Amino acid sequence: MNATETPAVAQTDNTGSHSVVGRVVSNKMNKTIAVEIERLVKHPRYGKYIRRTTKLLVHDEKNETRTGDTVAIAECRPLSRNKNWTLVSIVERAPQP
Repeated sequence: MNATETPAVAQTDNTGSHSVVGRVVSNKMNKTIAVEIERLVKHPRYGKYIRRTTKLLVHDEKNETRTGDTVAIAECRPLSRNKNWTLVSIVERAPQP
């Protein structure tokens, strides 16, 4: 990997938490957003790269994101049954409808 390339998953500190970039697909819940993470997986037999998505629930303390925003999130302690990620920053805002 060159110095100009950035990995999709990067270590944020020495505690082992990961930082990921994804797209907000839902912000209908209070202080919670649903973020879709996209990755490429090689098919075991045919070798073609297939797009796979993972949907994560993320804590958004200030309710500052909109659907379509690109956000950076980091792993944290469990905040609820399904919520183990927190919002770090908004990388790119979605255009206003």
